[in-house]
Amino acid sequence: MVKINLRKYYPDFYSTDCIIEVPDEVAALLGSSERAEAAYYLRRYRHKAYYSLDRGDGIEHDILFVSLSPCEIYERKVTVEQLHAAIAALPDKQAKRIYAHYFLGMSKSAIAKAEGVSKAVVGDAIDRGLENMEKFLKKSL
Repeated sequence: MVKINLRKYYPDFYSTDCIIEVPDEVAALLGSSERAEAAYYLRRYRHKAYYSLDRGDGIEHDILFVSLSPCEIYERKVTVEQLHAAIAALPDKQAKRIYAHYFLGMSKSAIAKAEGVSKAVVGDAIDRGLENMEKFLKKSL
């Protein structure tokens, strides 16, 4: 039987020394684990191998999220331009209400309260604006 200090292996859990007796096999296993970890840190230091997916250089993002092809990027750009053109073609109040509801995330009741009108008026304006946008986008295609 060998005596070991648990504080050495669990410094976050044990704030004071806690000596226990363990079998020789467990002590040998803990010793070999320490040596393997020390060898790993030494190899990493010597070869400057500080690689991780969490480096912040976009590797992890590219692996988790498929990168867009140039065609897909162009399609998105064209779609956003068409969407902005459709909103610009709307009457001022409809455009402002659609922008506030869908882009700013405001509820219809919050928009109505800010403008001093009823919620039904805001809902009708948003519905008419969406119909007008649909007509505009169908014409542009």
